[in-house]
Amino acid sequence: MGRVSRRGLLAGAGALVVEAATAGCAATRSVPGTASTPPAPVDDLPARLNIAVTAAMRQLGIPGAIVGISVPGVVEYSRALGVSDDVTGRPMSLDDHMRIGGVTKTFTGTAVLRLVEQGLMRLSDPIARYVDGVPAGDRITLRMLGDMRSGLYSYEQDRSFVDAMLAKLPAGPGAGAVTPRELVAVTAAHPLSFAPGSRFEDVDVNAVLLGMAVERVSGQPYGEHLREHVFEPLRLTHTSCPATGELPAPYARGYTRGAGGAVADASLWNPSWAGAAGAAVSSYADMTSWALALGKGSLLDPATQALRLARAQDSGPGAAYRFAIFESGGWWGHDGSIAGYTSVVMSIPQRSATLVVLADTDVPEVHAAGFLAETVTRTATPDNVYTQLGALPRPSAAPAPTTDR
Repeated sequence: MGRVSRRGLLAGAGALVVEAATAGCAATRSVPGTASTPPAPVDDLPARLNIAVTAAMRQLGIPGAIVGISVPGVVEYSRALGVSDDVTGRPMSLDDHMRIGGVTKTFTGTAVLRLVEQGLMRLSDPIARYVDGVPAGDRITLRMLGDMRSGLYSYEQDRSFVDAMLAKLPAGPGAGAVTPRELVAVTAAHPLSFAPGSRFEDVDVNAVLLGMAVERVSGQPYGEHLREHVFEPLRLTHTSCPATGELPAPYARGYTRGAGGAVADASLWNPSWAGAAGAAVSSYADMTSWALALGKGSLLDPATQALRLARAQDSGPGAAYRFAIFESGGWWGHDGSIAGYTSVVMSIPQRSATLVVLADTDVPEVHAAGFLAETVTRTATPDNVYTQLGALPRPSAAPAPTTDR
């Protein structure tokens, strides 16, 4: 749900949908330290998790991942598995930074809700009050944007835009820079996909517009506002919204499918096309802290958190999605997908439980981090199983990886 890259450059939380020229997933890799893993005693949950996760990584050909689940009184598990550099074989580290894609939307939504608490905006406000040039902007409210019910065309579906970005991004961290206004212009060149508020569709332009509204009301650049009002209050010292494709050290390299379908290293691709929908970078420790703060509404008043989690009027597809957050199997949070990386950041607030998965690829046909998150929860919390809000195939039903790498 809400990913920033459905294939290669794009996807639902903000990526540029790329139709790969070759089908299938990355080739099966050996994951360091797994070949000689002994059978786990039936009561050794961490050992069983190691076996399940490494098997899932082999199945999808995931180079490396950071996987953690904490359920007080049940399990405490955090591992860095595989490699952060598929060329040098450098092992993945719990300290590695990664792009978190659509999880960025949760920061954006929180920033909006804090401004609502201050009386500076209302969720019923039309986006036209803050940003001009938006199709049906007088009818699309901030709430519709946060709930992914605006009906706006997804700019990452525009073939010419995607092709242009794929041609520019590999040139370096500063290449392919695009402004939020330019992203909105791509969307505005197309008709609405459906009447505002009538149904659910996760498109990045919704969060991009919310980010623009935050800037308009606060008078601060989006990244600076998040740093001051979200990151610093929670001491998320390894989380940022970089202005270019540069990544803080240490970082895991991310693998995607680029132009022509070839697997490419997208680590330093400029994420400006994802903006407030997916440009953030973080670490495992910060995401674990954020997972619980998001679920509990630590930065919001209880009434505002309740408003955030209020179910949309209809109970059709997308009903599990609220204001820049969704629920799956009792877990609350968000996933992400951006060129080279996938993520899942969730919590069960009433149990103070957290689930964080960061993977350094978006090559597999299924969401890599989501696949691992489902594997972990089926093993550790069978009463609370996480699944992607898009019919993620179960681990046993996933397509077999091909040998195209």
